[in-house]
Amino acid sequence: MIRSSFFLLLCLFASCNYFKPEQKPESIARVGKSYLYKSDIATLVPAGTSKADSILLVRDFINRWASQKLLIEAAERNLSDKKKSEYNALIKQYKIDLYTKAYIEEVVKNTVDTLVNEDELKAYYKENKENFKTNGTLVRLRFINVAKDNPRFATIRNKFFNYSKKDKKFWDTYALQFKSFAMNDSVWVDLSQVYYKLPVINPDNRDEIIRPGKKAEIQSNDDVYLIKITNVIDKNQVSPFEYIKPTLKEVILNKRKLELIKQFEKEITDDAIKNNDYEIYK
Repeated sequence: MIRSSFFLLLCLFASCNYFKPEQKPESIARVGKSYLYKSDIATLVPAGTSKADSILLVRDFINRWASQKLLIEAAERNLSDKKKSEYNALIKQYKIDLYTKAYIEEVVKNTVDTLVNEDELKAYYKENKENFKTNGTLVRLRFINVAKDNPRFATIRNKFFNYSKKDKKFWDTYALQFKSFAMNDSVWVDLSQVYYKLPVINPDNRDEIIRPGKKAEIQSNDDVYLIKITNVIDKNQVSPFEYIKPTLKEVILNKRKLELIKQFEKEITDDAIKNNDYEIYK
């Protein structure tokens, strides 16, 4: 009788341990048969984090991990076989797309010629310039923002409106006295940048000032803006070559990449057919 009771207790103890999974070494949480280990959170807490904040970070991470595990298990139990089959097909295709995209990008990065010379850029621009219309107004100008009581104001004004490259030393000397300036009028800029740099120009007086060859002297409090508009290109006109040069380069490089990808896909298929790794059964 004693032996029978002992055997019964042993069975009960074994059954309890059977239904409750034993905690694995270094594990910090469990959901069903899934365990979260110390190594999973080894880099979670940034150096210098206080103990209280560290505890909050770890607790939030564990709770999110548990929620995800419980949700995926519930989804696997309750979603129909048809729906799970559809999602598994999507997951499989996503893996294929992800791997092939990463592989092709690596091949392209190591193979494509990234050097685009000036002649190639100009030739592409000449053939396709009608496809590159301006989205807004483009302006070439130079300007100076200077205090109106500057003792050399008259000289600065005269040299600005009668600009000469031989005055470079003069401009280098006095540039530090200007609150803002831009003397390179060979660069095209968007009108929105003009509004930002020159608050004395706005949509209300835009038509009066933003005109090719326009010279303007505008006072604003204690400052004077000296402005010379060199050229203007309005919206929906062909963009100037220098302005879209970076875009042209990107377009040409993308074109090369697409051609390289097409060639690579053809070569890998041809090689597979040649090596009897790919065949179509009729």
